[in-house]
Amino acid sequence: MKLQQLYKEKAIPALKEKFQYENVNQVPKLVKIVVSIGMGEAKDNPKALDAAAADLAAITGQKPIVTLAKKSVANFKLREGMKIGLKVTLRGARMYDFADKLINISLPRVRDFRGLNTTGFDGRGNYAMGLKEQLIFPEIVYDNIDKLRGMNIAFVTTAKTDEEARQLLTELGMPFKKA
Repeated sequence: MKLQQLYKEKAIPALKEKFQYENVNQVPKLVKIVVSIGMGEAKDNPKALDAAAADLAAITGQKPIVTLAKKSVANFKLREGMKIGLKVTLRGARMYDFADKLINISLPRVRDFRGLNTTGFDGRGNYAMGLKEQLIFPEIVYDNIDKLRGMNIAFVTTAKTDEEARQLLTELGMPFKKA
């Protein structure tokens, strides 16, 4: 079942009942998913940025944008405006497709996976998680990668509290650790 359909048919009624919402528009929903890769080595090796961009584009189905350093940091030999990372913001159908693929295909492929940590909530109803390697995604061919790279994935919701956001993501099938 598609994740967007699951949200409309199962998650909305369950959340409405649990939190006693009077209006359907009060029910929290997923707004966007931001997938980002920080690449400190990009200042020394600009070609690494191209390889990571190709991986991120294959994973998300959307071309990533290059992020630049906001400040100069002498200890890291970093100048303001240097290319130091990549990010993709997913919304709408692509967002639901990516979330569906992450929850049902990629996370079960993580070695020794026991569930996601629930400490990734920020207090405002958003959830952030990190992955150690890009190999868990089926689009990545093991022989074609130059280096293992991790990535950050942030789920932005309209939920007001962490409890509402956790319940929303649980209804969508997110495998959290049992407390």
